[in-house]
Amino acid sequence: MSHKKPHLPSKVCLVCLRPFTWRKKWERSWDEVKYCSERCRRQRANQEKSGESSP
Repeated sequence: MSHKKPHLPSKVCLVCLRPFTWRKKWERSWDEVKYCSERCRRQRANQEKSGESSP
């Protein structure tokens, strides 16, 4: 018998526009999470510094 995770909340990343689901490490800050990964978070910060607009 396979283990199925319960339905977890999900969001869409503001940089890559891909959906991502809740993770245990985000338990206390889920409301503030905007990006699916550190890579996307850094990419967004670089876009803002250079004055580029988001897609």
